[in-house]
Amino acid sequence: MESKAAAAPVAAKGAVLHYIYDPLCGWCYGAAPLLQAAREVGGLRIALHGGGMLAGSNRKQVSSQLRNYVMQHDHRIAAMTGQPFGDDYFNGLLLDTTAVLDSEPPIAAILAAEAVAGRGLTLLARIQVAHYVRGLQVADSAVLRSLAAEIGLDQALFDSKFAELGGAATQTHIAASRALLTRVGGQGFPTFVLQRGTQIEVLDAGRFFGQAEAWKAVLSA
Repeated sequence: MESKAAAAPVAAKGAVLHYIYDPLCGWCYGAAPLLQAAREVGGLRIALHGGGMLAGSNRKQVSSQLRNYVMQHDHRIAAMTGQPFGDDYFNGLLLDTTAVLDSEPPIAAILAAEAVAGRGLTLLARIQVAHYVRGLQVADSAVLRSLAAEIGLDQALFDSKFAELGGAATQTHIAASRALLTRVGGQGFPTFVLQRGTQIEVLDAGRFFGQAEAWKAVLSA
């Protein structure tokens, strides 16, 4: 649906795909092929808005109850999207009751990657694979630094920006992302919002799982 201009983000030149996501959201991982397809659309800018689903008081320690809950959804996501989930995730990370799922550090790392080299999207994809396939603890700063190195970011620059953008700056970003989600009438994570000028359209990405070319056609129209 098209929303009134007053509810739109700040007017932008050209087309912008606003992506309201969380790095620890399974459905966002399921939508990763759509995000990759969007990156192939000429003239389309993608703006990342980390929503902090498991940040602050919403952080979760891994438990048998959490494992049983998320695995139901993960199997459904895999069936609908074809995205792989690794044994190191199901039978490694999700059995490690010392692990804490916290969205804030990976969002800070993504902000840092974007600030340093415009590579926020690339680091998001690497973090999702690290979590859902490799079973790594992506709330750990050492893991995030390693992932940043894997995508070729200058370590010193990344470390400096990661420290600068952590804490209050990331919390401010999360609050703004959640405010945007409310303004556009999004239903949670992931939410894709296509903006042309001040006109916005919330896209039903779920209809396009497994249909990257149809998704690209919508974004290119």
